Amino acid sequence: MRTELVSEPGLADHPNEDFASVGLPASGQGGSLVVLDGVTPPRTASGCLHSVPWFTARLGGALTELTVSLPDLPLAEALSRAIARTSAAHAETCDLSHPRTPQATVVLARWSPASVEYLVLSDSALLVEAPDGTVSAVLDDRLARLPRAALASEALVDANLRNREGGFFTAAADPAVAARAVTGVLPRDGVRTLAALTDGAARWVEKFGEGDWAQCLALVRKQGARGLVDRVRELERVDAAGDRTFLGRGKTHDDATVVYAQL
Repeated sequence: MRTELVSEPGLADHPNEDFASVGLPASGQGGSLVVLDGVTPPRTASGCLHSVPWFTARLGGALTELTVSLPDLPLAEALSRAIARTSAAHAETCDLSHPRTPQATVVLARWSPASVEYLVLSDSALLVEAPDGTVSAVLDDRLARLPRAALASEALVDANLRNREGGFFTAAADPAVAARAVTGVLPRDGVRTLAALTDGAARWVEKFGEGDWAQCLALVRKQGARGLVDRVRELERVDAAGDRTFLGRGKTHDDATVVYAQL
């Protein structure tokens, strides 16, 4: 198999809030990938003493360990346990009930000789290529389906939509959110390639409309994960005024992560 991982901060002087890993068990009988996109904190208080990178490093580390060491544990349960473990690490010092307690989007995939499991929570993407070249995008599109007016301010989102019914869900402090994720299992012989993208990399499709998901995966295969991120950066510089800003995302540059796995 072949794997490739690229993760780049949106700004050189700002910490990367994404997390990415690929785990390959010593048995050689499969593997897993983990991609998290940390939610940039508000300018106001978040109720937490810790940074988003602190949170994503701990949640991502727990997910990497659990998906590899417990191959029979369903991915939703792995996410639930990882959130509980991370929450316990700062429950005594921080207000985990605050709507902007550190949080992240999640993409998980795990493969064995028999199957490929997946989990997606919030607006990162998992691309799955079949042996015949057909590409399917596994998406949690709850955020994309919300009306623009509902996303007019952080206060409105936090009060009415963030981790609430009728809104959208992220991995924050409540392990029960794992049950909200999009999950599934595919036969191993039905999957040739996987690619996980945070929304900073998925801008190539979702914001700039440079192609569809199949063309996006073809770009990664031909030019590498770095090629996709570099192309997104070029498009961001051209569109610095934000003329094509999608669903209220006002950042000129966002953290961008791509994990590619050719099984």
